[in-house]
Amino acid sequence: MLTNVEHIGIAVKDITASNELFSKLLNVAPYKSEQVESEGVTTSFFKVNATKIELLEATSPDSAIARFIEKKGEGIHHIAFEVEDIYAEMKRLESEGFILLNTEPKIGADNKLVCFLHPKSSNGVLVELCQERKI
Repeated sequence: MLTNVEHIGIAVKDITASNELFSKLLNVAPYKSEQVESEGVTTSFFKVNATKIELLEATSPDSAIARFIEKKGEGIHHIAFEVEDIYAEMKRLESEGFILLNTEPKIGADNKLVCFLHPKSSNGVLVELCQERKI
């Protein structure tokens, strides 16, 4: 079951400049930055009350973020929803006709297991499912 919006992902060309911009906009500094090798990105997270914003900069020209920026420019890349059980939610959504971009959850940023839904099956919106990893 989807429990809430976990974060909104924004593709950026220059994470340093974007960190400065969003720090001014949101009046907070990023609380976390990390590289996600599997996705070829560097991320920064901002939090205002319960709302989280993830900035994503490509670390490789063939990453999904690099291709997105080349095609569409900087901007909103995805919306992520928190789920209680990512495996059950993946199965449910697939049975409802959504196209999963991965058959197993991957390790994502911010200590999450993640799975993406193909935008073709969700009105052009890239949807990410997130579940907190239990370490």
